[in-house]
Amino acid sequence: MILEIKNIRKSFSGTEVLHGVSFSITSGKALGFLGRNGAGKTTTIRILMGLFDANEGEILLDGKPFNPREHSIGYLPEERGLYPKQKILDQLIYFGELRGLSRKKAKENTLYWLEKLGVLEYKDKKLETLSKGNQQKVQIAETLLCDPDIIVLDEPFSGLDPVNSQILKDVINELIDKQKLVIFSSHQMTYVEEFCEEISLINKGDIVLTGNLKSIKKEYGANRIILSAINLNINELQNILFNKVKDIKILESKNDYLIIELINGKTKNELLNDLIGLDIDIEKFSVYEPTLTDIFVQKVGDK
Repeated sequence: MILEIKNIRKSFSGTEVLHGVSFSITSGKALGFLGRNGAGKTTTIRILMGLFDANEGEILLDGKPFNPREHSIGYLPEERGLYPKQKILDQLIYFGELRGLSRKKAKENTLYWLEKLGVLEYKDKKLETLSKGNQQKVQIAETLLCDPDIIVLDEPFSGLDPVNSQILKDVINELIDKQKLVIFSSHQMTYVEEFCEEISLINKGDIVLTGNLKSIKKEYGANRIILSAINLNINELQNILFNKVKDIKILESKNDYLIIELINGKTKNELLNDLIGLDIDIEKFSVYEPTLTDIFVQKVGDK
């Protein structure tokens, strides 16, 4: 399946907050939908779920108009939406019935997910008696209760320790393998990089970057080199480069290496020859691959 969000515009009280948002999601590939707080992520997701109507634009599923009421959508919000004073089993069965399951099937699915997520022993406890991490796992169980085809996970690892994070990682990978449409939103970029083949970055209501993550990293790392030397500290190396090597720009100085950009058509081999000619004992010389955090800050960070 391919879900396409096309030219979505949304205004509140005469102020436009989404300015023609467009991106697509393919089943079996998780999409990282990223942006700063207030960028428009939640509004876009609510339009996808049918909670808001867009002023303009359309959403298509396999080329046909998408009606969220005709599909099962699992949504894990950043803020928990369950009842803290109600027993876990009772309220998950209730939510399953609200979403169209028979009581028998709702109970069966609830027990399955509580066991899979390691919280079955708390099924007769009130939600508020659980730790933050276990409350998050119950919320995840509710999200997946109806075997949704479209799954939106907003900060799913919030409150989870490393062991429980691994349990959730396994679940997410299973969902991707089952060809679900998975939208993953998080400020923890390492998780996004781990799961998402595609990303869409929204800033102030505009999509400022979208596409395959590996290709984007390659593009952002083009003509950039990581360099360090055995016989020189970073300051000494930087001074030599500044004074004796042409057509380079030092972008960043780390504790143990420099990030250098090649300019005016200079090649990696030409830079390498320059370094050898200056008797620099090279420790590290490699193509720079930016992290998703680097790209995020560059695109939406304050100038």
